[in-house]
Amino acid sequence: MLLSASAPARPHAPTSDAVLSVRGGAFGHGRQPVLTGVDLTVTPGEVVAVRGPNGSGKSTLVRGLLGLCEVHAGEVRLFDRPRARFRDWHRVGYVPQRHTVAGGVPVTVRELVSTGRLNRLRPWQRFGEADRCAVDCALEGTALAGFDRRPLAELSGGQQRRALVARALAGDPELLLLDEPTAGVDAASQRVLAATLAGLAEAGTAVVVVLHELGPLADVVTRVVTLPGAAAPC
Repeated sequence: MLLSASAPARPHAPTSDAVLSVRGGAFGHGRQPVLTGVDLTVTPGEVVAVRGPNGSGKSTLVRGLLGLCEVHAGEVRLFDRPRARFRDWHRVGYVPQRHTVAGGVPVTVRELVSTGRLNRLRPWQRFGEADRCAVDCALEGTALAGFDRRPLAELSGGQQRRALVARALAGDPELLLLDEPTAGVDAASQRVLAATLAGLAEAGTAVVVVLHELGPLADVVTRVVTLPGAAAPC
């Protein structure tokens, strides 16, 4: 199964430095491949939307890129390194497919977003000014600066999703993977996310985002790839 690409939603001049590349990839769980024959290259500043029907393997693809699913064939490279030998995970941000945070989590918005800096700190290091600034920027970029002291459980579903995006942004990723960030999210939060992704792309961050519908992100997406058919989820 090959990824099929539509025409770009807006012009984009790719560079020769691939942030992410997949050649002949096959992903799945156990002995059962879910996706086969995947070829994909993502360069700095691209916002690539992955679409397809329910059960087509969109989440499997994202999880496979991160090593959360089995790679049955082919090669995945991150920043020109084979994924199996890739160690610089602070360069990669990930927002999983979850609509809200469990209500019993006793954490404020700022505390959650601050955890996005942990992979940049060594065990003996404490938060410094640069870390606090990164958290502040992430909160501002997702329109949550005024909610930073609020308990996470008090936020709406859309605001909680934005908090999860902010946590990923706090790590200053060069590649950001988002799995259904707009699912169950109000239109206002989707517009905030679109503006955030546009700013990231302008700064050179590569983004791969799984979507059912482009919605407010239509003007931000540079390319759409489609997974045809149906497959078992990973």
